Amino acid sequence: MIGQENGKSRLQKTQKEVEEVKVIMLDNMNKAEERSGKLNELEDRADLKKFEKTSTQVKTQKRWENKKMKVVLIAIAVVAGIIILSLIIVAIVQSTKGSD
Repeated sequence: MIGQENGKSRLQKTQKEVEEVKVIMLDNMNKAEERSGKLNELEDRADLKKFEKTSTQVKTQKRWENKKMKVVLIAIAVVAGIIILSLIIVAIVQSTKGSD
């Protein structure tokens, strides 16, 4: 009988240890799940930060392209104005020479 009681005692001790390990494993799984959620949140924030940085760079680049285009258009308008003005002056000078 002592052998059976000793066997039951060992079985109960082993079952208790298994329960303790089970509790620890469940706790570890819950912690791992929490970490996974936090990592996903951190990754989302990093993606958002990267998007904001990229969009700011694109915005700045487009602003400079817009300014360059305005400068080119103004330069073309000035050159066209000078050409038109010089043609008018040449026409006036020739008409005055023809009148003489």
